[in-house]
Amino acid sequence: WVVSTGGWIEKGGVLGAAIGFVIGGIMIFFVGMTYAELTAAMPQCGGEHVFSYKAMGSTGSFICTWMIILGYVSVACFEACAFPTIITYLWPGFLKGYLYTVAGFDIYASWLIVAIVVAFLIMMINIIGAKTAAILQTVLTCIIGGAGILLIIASVINGTVDNLDGQMFAGSSAGLNVKAIIGVSPFCFIGFDVIPQAAEEINVPAKKIGSILILSVVLAVVFYALVIVAVGLVMGPQAIVDSEQATGLVTADAMAAAFNTKIMAKVIIVGGMCGIVTSWNSFLLGGSRAMYSMAESYMIPKFFAKLHPKHKTPINALILIGVLTMLAPFAGRKMLVWISDAGNFGCCVAYCMVALSFIILRKKDPDMPRPYKVPAYKFFGTMAVIMSGFMVAMYCIPGSGGSLIAQEWGIVLAWCALGVGFFVFCKKK
Repeated sequence: WVVSTGGWIEKGGVLGAAIGFVIGGIMIFFVGMTYAELTAAMPQCGGEHVFSYKAMGSTGSFICTWMIILGYVSVACFEACAFPTIITYLWPGFLKGYLYTVAGFDIYASWLIVAIVVAFLIMMINIIGAKTAAILQTVLTCIIGGAGILLIIASVINGTVDNLDGQMFAGSSAGLNVKAIIGVSPFCFIGFDVIPQAAEEINVPAKKIGSILILSVVLAVVFYALVIVAVGLVMGPQAIVDSEQATGLVTADAMAAAFNTKIMAKVIIVGGMCGIVTSWNSFLLGGSRAMYSMAESYMIPKFFAKLHPKHKTPINALILIGVLTMLAPFAGRKMLVWISDAGNFGCCVAYCMVALSFIILRKKDPDMPRPYKVPAYKFFGTMAVIMSGFMVAMYCIPGSGGSLIAQEWGIVLAWCALGVGFFVFCKKK
């Protein structure tokens, strides 16, 4: 939200981008409802893996879990690149020791060192245990919320509706532009699905886990929509274009304009850095638990089911994802945009399969205890399948505004090939 708000407004307009996020949020809300019921009914490590295994058996479960892991790994890799990039804005003289260029992006030694060190620290925090990771998550989330709320309040006091003139909607085809925002929104809502991954380690009643999951989606929708409107109230169309070209951090420049001081821009940037670390931290946690569950079910090599002797965390899965996040920055930013788009597609496929599992289990096992029960399950389940299926279709259909490009399909196919290799190997064994 710190790096991307300007791009969203340029693509859809202030109102168009906010509407796009609300519609995207409604789509995710239906999926979230199915997650809430299934997580409360089966609060076991692995989330999607457990739901889809009970509903569809081993093959369906493998596809669902393998695709969600692609999503988690891709976001963790993306954040490893985003963190040192944000530091560049905070500290202009930070880039030292030019090494090489990838797809027009210059890679410096100082940039790489920061990315690798932070990736290593986050991996170690997760190895030490979920409680340590949760404490870090709580502190940083409060900072993010505080920074965003400051911007929203300041925009109401010091902003003006006049700034919205000419930027309510973007371009001649408002509908298509809003659809493009809907296409990118799932990437910004990914995270609620980490809650089921660690359900076994969460010390709250099962019914409350479902409520927490739904609340997380609703708060995310409100937060994104209000931040977009706040930026639009503070900055006119030309100011946003100038900011996008100068620093690329439109949200930070809006904060500076709202408070009339450059210092406040740094407050938003610190909030953005906290946002990067929280997503990175949660996807390392979610991805490692999903891999552990697959290894426990003999779907991928048993090596990934090894637990740390003291902390009881899935150490080999954490090390693998941690090493991938340390290697990712070497590929530069362009490669990571491709990885994150491919991961977004993987998450949407998994969402669709979880929604199908929800409907199947209501028919297959109607008497299963469900501490959090979704009313009108046929309506919510059908809507969740249609919405998530629509998102998958958007990535597949050329010209839809969100379709994957050749390099991104290459990543998806390579990941699928690795999965097939693991699947065949483990079936034979």
